[in-house]
Amino acid sequence: MDEYSRFVDWDKMDVTAQSQDAKELTCTEFQELKQLARQGYWAKNHSLRAKVYHKLISNIPCRTVTPDANVYRDIVVKIVGKRSSSSLPLPEFVDNSLVPTYCLNAEGIGAVRKIILCIANQFPDISFCPALPSVIALLLHYSKDEAECFEQVCRILACNDPSKRLIDQTFLAFESSCMTFGDLVNKYCQAAHKLMVAVSEDVLEVYSDWQRWLFGELPMVYIARVFDVFLVEGYKVLYRVALALLKFFHKVRAGQPMESDSVQQDIRAFVRDIAKSVSPERLLEKAFAIRLFSRKEIQLLQMANEKALQQKGITVKQKRQNVHLAVHAENFKSEIVSVKEMRDIWSWIPERFALCQPLLLFTTLEHGCSLSRFYSHSEGHEPTLLLIKTTAKEVCGAFLSTDWGERRRGGNKLSFFGTGECFVFRLQPEVERYEWVIIKHPELATTGSESENHTSPASSTLSSGSVPSDPSDRLSPFLSARHFNLPSKTASMFMAGSSECIIIGGGDGQALYLDADLNHGRTSHCNTFNNQPLCSESFQISVLEVWGFRD
Repeated sequence: MDEYSRFVDWDKMDVTAQSQDAKELTCTEFQELKQLARQGYWAKNHSLRAKVYHKLISNIPCRTVTPDANVYRDIVVKIVGKRSSSSLPLPEFVDNSLVPTYCLNAEGIGAVRKIILCIANQFPDISFCPALPSVIALLLHYSKDEAECFEQVCRILACNDPSKRLIDQTFLAFESSCMTFGDLVNKYCQAAHKLMVAVSEDVLEVYSDWQRWLFGELPMVYIARVFDVFLVEGYKVLYRVALALLKFFHKVRAGQPMESDSVQQDIRAFVRDIAKSVSPERLLEKAFAIRLFSRKEIQLLQMANEKALQQKGITVKQKRQNVHLAVHAENFKSEIVSVKEMRDIWSWIPERFALCQPLLLFTTLEHGCSLSRFYSHSEGHEPTLLLIKTTAKEVCGAFLSTDWGERRRGGNKLSFFGTGECFVFRLQPEVERYEWVIIKHPELATTGSESENHTSPASSTLSSGSVPSDPSDRLSPFLSARHFNLPSKTASMFMAGSSECIIIGGGDGQALYLDADLNHGRTSHCNTFNNQPLCSESFQISVLEVWGFRD
């Protein structure tokens, strides 16, 4: 056995990890490292993986004063004393998290708790870090002694590169990551999200488990492969793998009854037993096949979610408000949708807005069929929800991310604005949510120039082809030129309004056009593939409502 075997129980370890094939890692270029990590170049050689981990972690930029191995040797006796390792209490910031043992021997299992306590002593600013026990347990497999493991974990925790997010250390960061994961599920795993909404009372609570799936439930051989890539590519890898796990869970369990009364427990059990259905290679292959948004865009979404939590005063651990509490049955009344239907809509909207309660701003039954009154009651509210019921009993609507006051930028001309967080949906006769695309108005993409619109509103088209295929060039679904000071040419063209009409763009070619009298509307639906149209091509409006979001 090699020098990194002190804490390993080889009877539990994957036999392929015991290979002693002579391998070295000489490359330093990021792209080559990324490919080698994804391919598992060092996964089948225990000693090589230990050396690679040491090299990668040593290169993490850290605070000037970061505890090292010598600090551990100085403090461990004072902190632990003569107490048995198994009886050591864990600090509150790990929140009774799972302390996985993976393939550790008895000495290694005891070492995990000792290192956690020493880290708590050296990092008093850590308030919530449920992933820490798993990270320590994993790194102990590839450490010469406890002090070396302590130093490596400290470097990960003390990373001071603002562009390199590694491990959440506060409840605010953790909670916003759960919200961000929920937003990504809503975008990339719609079938799984639909199942979660159907079988769970609080879908946000299900998604709050996403880090536990990785740092707690995944078997050793899987989390080690994930960690290989994580150390090279960063936090985004964790989102990818968690999304892949959810996709596989839905694929394997689709149509089958839940094994327990809790989908949370079912997902945990699936991840623990993932070897029965998915190999590590297949899991990573699935994860990297997801065309996720860029690291910068995800970081912006995380920031937006953190801001929403701060505005709500949610910065320490507390019971999260679920959808059923956001849409109160006793306080909610709509002439178009039921409480259940509104809760379904609430499960589609970005997580930071799902913290709010619906507030009726405008209804044609009370305020009349006037577009000017529609604007006057809707302006100043962002986002808003539009609901329409036709005389044919069809029900459709749209989530609109931007204040209708933005239309004034175009003067008297039809002005396009909005972000890709907008979407349209149908509730009756069947439920369908349509992904966002951009309205084709290329003349509006010239920054600072006055656009001349020679295209009639009715001929404005939407097409999934208008979105660049390269995700690095694609507009993020949460970016807003106004919020993030981006050039106006990057702004999504989803909403349009004038004194004569409203145009709302939807996904898969769905577009909604409303006349100024709010009595009549029509839709266009090109490139719909197998999707049903939003509603009739031409329809009469029975009731129209606009809802805001109340804190």
